[in-house]
Amino acid sequence: MTAVHDHVSALKFITCGSVDDGKSTLIGRLLVDSKSVLQDQLAGVQRSGETDLALLTDGLSAEREQGITIDVAYRYFATPSRKFIIGDAPGHEQYTRNMVTAASSADAAVVLVDATKLDWSNPRLELLPQTRRHSLLVNLLRVPAIVFAVNKLDAVSDPVQAFANISAALNAFTSAAGIVARAIVPVSALKGHNVVEAQPGWCGYQGPSLLQLLEQLDCTAEETGEAFSFPVQWVEKFSASSDTSQGRRVFWGRIATGSVRPGMQVKVLPGGQTATVAQVLDHARKPREVATGHSAGIVLDREVDVSRGDWLLTPGALEPSRELSATIAWMDDEPLVAGRVYWALHGHRWVKAKVKRIVHKLDINTLAEADADHLEPNSIGHVELALQEPLATLPYLRSRILGSLVLVDTASHKTAGAVLVR
Repeated sequence: MTAVHDHVSALKFITCGSVDDGKSTLIGRLLVDSKSVLQDQLAGVQRSGETDLALLTDGLSAEREQGITIDVAYRYFATPSRKFIIGDAPGHEQYTRNMVTAASSADAAVVLVDATKLDWSNPRLELLPQTRRHSLLVNLLRVPAIVFAVNKLDAVSDPVQAFANISAALNAFTSAAGIVARAIVPVSALKGHNVVEAQPGWCGYQGPSLLQLLEQLDCTAEETGEAFSFPVQWVEKFSASSDTSQGRRVFWGRIATGSVRPGMQVKVLPGGQTATVAQVLDHARKPREVATGHSAGIVLDREVDVSRGDWLLTPGALEPSRELSATIAWMDDEPLVAGRVYWALHGHRWVKAKVKRIVHKLDINTLAEADADHLEPNSIGHVELALQEPLATLPYLRSRILGSLVLVDTASHKTAGAVLVR
């Protein structure tokens, strides 16, 4: 079994949806039915003689007391064909920031839909606002695969009709929103129906189980096709006697896009100096080729002014700019208004960013773009930003790394917004 795992990348996926849709219970079911939970752990989540699967992921004391998920809880499990990293994202609207953080690095998202909360007998039923919001967010964040899991169908009187009507509503919504859903799967997290083992014909569904679907999904491809970019995280000074770097500084970080090799020219942002790569070191400080998305140490042929937060780039490939047009998921408790100044984090670089204009706000119910003079917490909009110093960015549709920034309140230091370059 281990040999198989070594050749398959772990799939990182999140569960999201509205409050009490059964996200934590679903993860608990995956862990139990895939035999990833020890007996003593199961004994620890007994309540009144019944096993409460949600407690396997709700780790904070406040979560256990209130029966809700507040922070993102990560769990690890494996099947004979795949390893998984699973994140249980909060359903409450006020914890949308936690869900956005989890989605930004996910390979897939499982959006839960609670059949018991919907007018399931109505062929023209309305989806819950949080289902729509989370679907839009994971799509905006370019999560490659989105799977809808219709839960609690064991608790309705006509599960076949319920699944048909809910599937039709989801298909209509995703078509209007431009979201490509990999699948719509009926499940019962509580009873285990169609979660790990497929149950052909249940609710009129003939496809694979949720876990079988997840085993088939691809991990997010590294951005090898773009020009080389490298955010410097740490600058290390070796002694002159060191054989590794011949006394020159080593710039450590993770290769964001493209590839790097000795002899290649790079440009420093914001300094503007150019130099030639003398060596590329892997995480063990050995000179060798390092793949995109992995940590590396870069030694240049001459000493140039490089600090944490700087970028090493292919000369001429990216044009730095002080003006950005962006989609923003607003997460602060204070509304976003034009004129406010925030810290913007791009890679490891901090610059001041002023909100020039709020172009429009997205109505999550109609998907229409409406004029707005502010963005309230947990809303999505289109804004224009003016930066104090230029940044080298790409549209988020091309690069999840170069096209994303985080806005931070200058006074409270709270994360205020997730910015996706248009």
